[in-house]
Amino acid sequence: MASAVQTYHHGDLRSTLLEVATKRLAHQGVDSLSLRKLAEDAGVSRTAPYHHFKDKSALLSAIAAKGFSDWHNAAKRIFEQEDKTPQSRFREFVHEYVGYAADNPEMYELMFGRTIWRNNAATDDLKEVAFPCFQFQVTMTRYWQEKGLLPDNKDALRLAQVTWGTLHGIARLLIDGIYADNSHIEEMCDCAADLFMQTP
Repeated sequence: MASAVQTYHHGDLRSTLLEVATKRLAHQGVDSLSLRKLAEDAGVSRTAPYHHFKDKSALLSAIAAKGFSDWHNAAKRIFEQEDKTPQSRFREFVHEYVGYAADNPEMYELMFGRTIWRNNAATDDLKEVAFPCFQFQVTMTRYWQEKGLLPDNKDALRLAQVTWGTLHGIARLLIDGIYADNSHIEEMCDCAADLFMQTP
């Protein structure tokens, strides 16, 4: 406990709490999260988490923001691989998106589910990370239109929404176990990529 308190005094407790909370989310689900349990997991006083998260809703938004940040970094890494063709980057993006959801179902559910968004509970910090993440999807869509992979006679925003909606649907099918499981991921992703990509 002493080391955790020392970390707090050095201003790193928020990062520690988010790391602990993310692990709890992954292993026990969103219903297992509370500031009290988080304090116990981190080995700090019950009041310590309240210095960083005013309530559970703020904690959930912070965890989701970390998820969006991690995914945005992954998407940028894929998109900026200039040594690969636009086609291969697009296909890799499709696989990585669905794969991220399949590997991190609880995080994905928190990021895109109703727990946060249906009650307008998203914090400004979360919105500042989540909205640019989708805007980057639009940027990538315009690029793929310019390269002839996606139809250039469609509005980039609408096309980004449709492509993202398709990938989100596949992800939900896998997470919910509805007519799909992890053994189908590769073929489903290839099918989605083939359907969207035009032959230059």
